[in-house]
Amino acid sequence: MPTSLTEAFRELAIANRIVANEGVLDAFGHVSMRHPGHPDRYVLSRSRSPELVEPGDLIEYDLDSRPLRDPDVGQYSERVIHGEIYKARPDVMAVCHHHAPAFMPLLAVGGDYLPIFHLGAVGGIRPPYWDQQDEFGDTNMLVVKPEEGASLARALGDHNMVMMRRHGVTVIGTSVQDCVFRCVFSARNADYQVRAMGIGTISALTHGETEMCGKISQSTTGLGRSWEYWSVRLGRAGLMIPPVKAAAKGGRAAARKPARTATRVPARKKTRRR
Repeated sequence: MPTSLTEAFRELAIANRIVANEGVLDAFGHVSMRHPGHPDRYVLSRSRSPELVEPGDLIEYDLDSRPLRDPDVGQYSERVIHGEIYKARPDVMAVCHHHAPAFMPLLAVGGDYLPIFHLGAVGGIRPPYWDQQDEFGDTNMLVVKPEEGASLARALGDHNMVMMRRHGVTVIGTSVQDCVFRCVFSARNADYQVRAMGIGTISALTHGETEMCGKISQSTTGLGRSWEYWSVRLGRAGLMIPPVKAAAKGGRAAARKPARTATRVPARKKTRRR
């Protein structure tokens, strides 16, 4: 768990990159966290592709999705998704909205998500659907109004995931890492499920199995093990954000300066002229 706000911001930036690197997010989608020190705020990147998010891109919002300070940069138009869920669910510490390709066939036909392997239990059995058309008629499908975000939060209820008809999925977590775990493995399950539907009848987990399997990430080393694995993959892709090292002198400003890496060239040996 992060021990400082700086580390928490770095973890959130890494989370955005991991979910993108694992194929859940692409140029669109976003991951946020409830502010660790102020539960009436949340933190979300400026409008940027998730794979590129850095700690310096993060903006603090109140639960009405208003920035605490004018960020003077573009902001995600769908940030109300996050604000309204944090407002409705005090237990939620992280939110991800995505359009994972694995889910799109189910969303197009209104098919139920069913856990078909143990790690897929993190999505639950038949999580609720939300159709923007039902309440708001024809829209551009983006969730941009507070009332739209509030409607989505009501549909989510006490579930961990809500399916958005013809749009995407919104996932919650008890921590940033928990949210990432749920996003990655529910997307993997959806992929397996759609493939299995083309072969025959699905044998999904029972309610009891789903409940017990859903606790694996919290009751074993699975969460930390997965985060370490995804972080290594991020590093191999050249996308890992280096840890912030506090400078011995110079205070905060010095600590924010990127470290310069100097290449040491060995001195040449002097040779005598003959």
